[in-house]
Amino acid sequence: MGGSAMPRARIVNPADVVDVFVYVVVLNLAAEYVPLVIAETFTLSLLTAVLLKLVLDVVVLAKNRVKRRLKAATTVPGKVAAALLLWALLVGSKFVVLELVALVFADQVKLGGFFAVTGLILVLLLSRAGVRWLLAEPGRTLVREADEG
Repeated sequence: MGGSAMPRARIVNPADVVDVFVYVVVLNLAAEYVPLVIAETFTLSLLTAVLLKLVLDVVVLAKNRVKRRLKAATTVPGKVAAALLLWALLVGSKFVVLELVALVFADQVKLGGFFAVTGLILVLLLSRAGVRWLLAEPGRTLVREADEG
C-alpha cells in the first residue's frame, strides 16, 4: 500500500494535554502541602485535572465573552450590568467547581472551601500560562485556536 498517507486529524490539541499535565502536578502538590485539598489516588487526581480543564476552559470562554460585552457597553447601566455579570461568573465558577468535584468524586477528592479552590484555580491558571510560555516557539504562543478568538 504505497503512496502518501492522509494525515490523521488531531483528536486532542497538544496544548490541552500540556494543560492537563500541569493541572495534575499542581493538584498533587496541593494535595501534598495543603491539608484542605485531598485526592486519594493518582488516578483520581488525573480525572480531577481533566474535569478542572473542562470546567476552566468553559469559564475562561464565558469570562472572555463577558469582558468583550463590558468593553462594548456604551452606557453606565450596561457597563455595571456586565461588570456584575463578570463578578458573578468569577465567584460562581468556584462554587460550580466545588459542587462538580463533590458530585463526581464524592469524598475521594476535596478541593477545600471557596478560598482554597480560588487559590488552587489561580495557581492552575498561572502555572498553565507559565508552562505554555516556556514551551512556545519564539514569537509564538502555545494556545488553541479557540483561545486566540
